[in-house]
Amino acid sequence: MPAPTLDLLRRYAVARTLFKPTTLPRAIERLGFVQADPIRAPARAQDLTLRHRVDGYRAGDLERRYPRLRIEEDYFVNYGFLPRETQSLMHPRTPRTPWNAQRRAQAADVLDYVRTHGVVHPRDVDAHFAHGKVKNWFGGSSNATTQLLDAMHYRGLLRVAGREGGVRLFAARAVSEAAVDRDQALDALVDVFVRKYAPLPAATLGQLVSHLGGYGAPQWRDQRAAVLKRARARLATAVIDGITWYWPGDENPASKRHAPDDAVRLLAPFDPIVWDRRRFEMLWDWAYRFEAYTPAAKRVRGYYALPLLWHDRVIGWGNLALREGALVSELGYVAGKAPRDAGFRSALDAELQRIEAFLAVG
Repeated sequence: MPAPTLDLLRRYAVARTLFKPTTLPRAIERLGFVQADPIRAPARAQDLTLRHRVDGYRAGDLERRYPRLRIEEDYFVNYGFLPRETQSLMHPRTPRTPWNAQRRAQAADVLDYVRTHGVVHPRDVDAHFAHGKVKNWFGGSSNATTQLLDAMHYRGLLRVAGREGGVRLFAARAVSEAAVDRDQALDALVDVFVRKYAPLPAATLGQLVSHLGGYGAPQWRDQRAAVLKRARARLATAVIDGITWYWPGDENPASKRHAPDDAVRLLAPFDPIVWDRRRFEMLWDWAYRFEAYTPAAKRVRGYYALPLLWHDRVIGWGNLALREGALVSELGYVAGKAPRDAGFRSALDAELQRIEAFLAVG
């Protein structure tokens, strides 16, 4: 393999994750994890991510098909969808803060109720138990039953069985009695995010291991240093401009199969190509920021700007909206203007047509 360069790693980063569109189960298996976000602009992040990788994908397909797939909603390095086999590696999950006796009793009562009723809506659980209100993370008031259901889901007592109007429906989770080898489980979980986000700068690899130990598998948080050491030993690596990069040991960034195509793509803010803002700035030499929670007057690129990829370059961004049943796009470019290339214009038009089909416009 020739000595890696940032140009080579950039092409590799793009081509390896934009694999040939396949079925929804195979795409989730290959990605390993799909981050979720509730904002719809013009579709949720999970749908925007999957549309590039699933043949014929339409907005909402993941939610519609979820009950029939061997996948779970759960916490990993953040919240999203992952194969059931991967989820099982993180359980039984032991949070840092234990429940007191009253909370344990409430959870036991709720679990009995869920087992009796099968699949439950939080509204019905709250109507039965009337736990009242509690202070939430933002200083406001939240439904105590909703918080308890969320905590039971995090601990692995409940699973998300589906959604109704965007609201999670819960069922009792089948608990496996099989013993989990701690080190094998942690190494396998690290490999999931390495395969999703490679090539990774060393700082991001360390950040993800930290998130896994603090969020996905907090019962093993004291193993983070050992996990990171083992990962560094087994992954392929190179130092470029003083930065150490890592990727799966069985992949060759210089392979011809990692050549990018000619398509234009508008990417979700949490797409594997975009997610690591540190890596993004190193590979494309400009800073992308997710500004949905930034005050409008301080936004630079828009409420839900989607990075605009052409070949292996992220050359701008787009804000999309549905207005009166039509797709409206507002595009911006790092260079200040669109490329003067007929091939780009044609590829951009094709991408906007794909988005219209994805959103079922017309």
